[in-house]
Amino acid sequence: MKMELALYQALIAINVPEPKAEAVIQALESDLQISLATKSDVALLRAELSQLEVKLTIRMGVMLSAAVGILIAAMKFIH
Repeated sequence: MKMELALYQALIAINVPEPKAEAVIQALESDLQISLATKSDVALLRAELSQLEVKLTIRMGVMLSAAVGILIAAMKFIH
């Protein structure tokens, strides 16, 4: 609220008409409400990242074990 008041006073000080100054403030408020993340947004994102981390770990383990299996099979085939 402090920022909006300061911006409003600055716009009025440079002779911006009052309706236009209020329109700028309202546009700024609506834009900030849309683009800022809340604590619940961050918590949800962390939960999703945690799930993705588990999936990635499992995939990497499968790929590593497959690579080791292929390497062992190749070594047995060569000898």
